[in-house]
Amino acid sequence: MRNLNPGYVEAVRKYVNVCPYFSLLSIQIKDLSWGESRIEIQAQEKHLQPFGIVHGGVFASLLDAAAFWAVYSEVPEDLGMTTVELKINYLAPLSTGRMIAKGKSLRVGKTICLGEASITDEKGTLLAHGTSTMMILKDLKIQGAEHWPSKYLD
Repeated sequence: MRNLNPGYVEAVRKYVNVCPYFSLLSIQIKDLSWGESRIEIQAQEKHLQPFGIVHGGVFASLLDAAAFWAVYSEVPEDLGMTTVELKINYLAPLSTGRMIAKGKSLRVGKTICLGEASITDEKGTLLAHGTSTMMILKDLKIQGAEHWPSKYLD
């Protein structure tokens, strides 16, 4: 286990939390550590489908992001990733309140990685669970990250 640089984690949070897609859905990275992430969305009217509950695509985005960033914390600094498969179990609906996703890295290989994430509400009710398979790409980089602090302290 390596130590993530708090300066790097803060740079990721500042950059990713305002990227176009995260802004569109109001996704916020709240915590990022070795092999784990916590990402949240406060349910808003824009997240609801015609039946008045949060759309499954919002859950999918949140699960994918939480699994991705948990795995990303363990991937060497000079490599990027993209999701190649996402599997989801929708377990309970939500209309109002906060969706809290906790991601966990399950396996980081040379080219393929596996992460999982669960979404709960503020009371701890399990709303959704998913796994995400990601592919490591050596030529994919976070734009502007070359000016950030080092990813690891050691």
